[in-house]
Amino acid sequence: MSAGKVLLGVLAGVAIGATLGILLAPDKGSETRRKIIEKGDEYVDGLREKISDVVDELSRKVEKTKATVEKVVDEVAQQAEKIRSANPQT
Repeated sequence: MSAGKVLLGVLAGVAIGATLGILLAPDKGSETRRKIIEKGDEYVDGLREKISDVVDELSRKVEKTKATVEKVVDEVAQQAEKIRSANPQT
């Protein structure tokens, strides 16, 4: 199971637990709605941060892979040029 799925499951569990706790609390309806909205905003902010972290990590991996591919392509081109130089066609 990927770390992203585990993290998403944990966040969902926390959100559900917090929402149920607020709904079952003996507060007025308006106070309960305010708390739900505040918690929802907190979870959205947290999720945005996690998504941003995942996107940043993926970007780093893409850039690293791109650099590796460019290096391999350059090496192959150099080897091909050496072979062509060593075996000139007449």
